[in-house]
Amino acid sequence: MKRSLALPLLVLCAATAVAGGKDKASDTIHNDKTKMEGKARSDADLIASAMKAAPASVAKNATVIGMDAKGMRTVRKGSNGFTCMADNPATPGPDPMCMDANAMLWVQALMDHKDPPAGKVGFMYMLAGGTDASNTDPHATKPDANNHWIQTGPHVMVVGADASFYEAYPKSPDPDTSQPYVMWAGTKYQHLMAPVH
Repeated sequence: MKRSLALPLLVLCAATAVAGGKDKASDTIHNDKTKMEGKARSDADLIASAMKAAPASVAKNATVIGMDAKGMRTVRKGSNGFTCMADNPATPGPDPMCMDANAMLWVQALMDHKDPPAGKVGFMYMLAGGTDASNTDPHATKPDANNHWIQTGPHVMVVGADASFYEAYPKSPDPDTSQPYVMWAGTKYQHLMAPVH
């Protein structure tokens, strides 16, 4: 199965909870714990999964968070400003991700339906790929006839840049995912998706 470039909603909820959100995101995480397969994963398993999201030089000193049958928790404190999250077993495919502090703020804004912080460009890795998502609706939770559900593989993302940054990249609702393109173009959550081959 191909993996998409987008940030799965459940993963965003988990990141939001770790970043400090305790409202709807926490409720979503709590309610979806029943979808987890098997029992709680070991810390070693969660760390191994999370470290697949980014290059080893980044992942080795990143904070690691994980979602398992116990819910969301910090597994390992880091020192480099990146947070790597283990794959969420409730989503259809592997989706570990790793983001810097500015990207965490951007994710918080997305989850809260607020404007992303101005002047805070963030960077995210999803080198193991991701789960399917809409290329036009930042808050879509399932495909429909109009939301351009897409699939792709390993990638990196640049979030929170000025609108002019994205002008050099394609903005098609049905992009060639083998090339860099803008996801959620024209929204306040537009971001650059760049596949890693």
